[in-house]
Amino acid sequence: MRVYIWGEPERYGNYQRLVEAAGGTVQFYGEPAECGALLLPGGGDMEPWRYGQANTASRELEPDRDTMELELIDRFLAWKKPVLGICRGVQTINVYFGGTLVQDWPGHCAVLGADRYHRVRSAPSILTTACGDRCIVNSAHHQILDLIGAGLRVVQWAADGAPEAVCHEKFPVWGVQWHPERLEGPVGEALMRTFLSQ
Repeated sequence: MRVYIWGEPERYGNYQRLVEAAGGTVQFYGEPAECGALLLPGGGDMEPWRYGQANTASRELEPDRDTMELELIDRFLAWKKPVLGICRGVQTINVYFGGTLVQDWPGHCAVLGADRYHRVRSAPSILTTACGDRCIVNSAHHQILDLIGAGLRVVQWAADGAPEAVCHEKFPVWGVQWHPERLEGPVGEALMRTFLSQ
């Protein structure tokens, strides 16, 4: 399956490697209609006005990217093609469906530039079959999902209650707050293979 990512190839090379390791290919820019799926990768924070808040702790804003990725979700949903959000990407999905974010949440950000690792527990879903009931994931984010968007269901949680993965009840849309493209071991690739099989 060909996966569409909006952005510079040099910025998202680790996502491309994960997709290719799972048997897919990646297209950057160009016409997305010929792609079979959309991947929303990690990055800076969304503009808080998009979910009805003033900026209290958001940083590294990417307004042009916000606009493009929200439009891309529209298009891929209309085409009934799968969408996967990773870190910032799951936050974008939540905002798209009317959800909100906690602008600063302790205990999940990177430490001295390195990911944190923590346990998560999962509810049954297509996405979390790759993880099992419990597994260890990585995190490098300071924002989390707050009010969950319409139609989305949380299917994975950290020990502190932070949502770690969601799936949509109607559309082929999934998201994880962690980083499968940087996670050592089989879980990240297994998650991507599950996504590409949809």
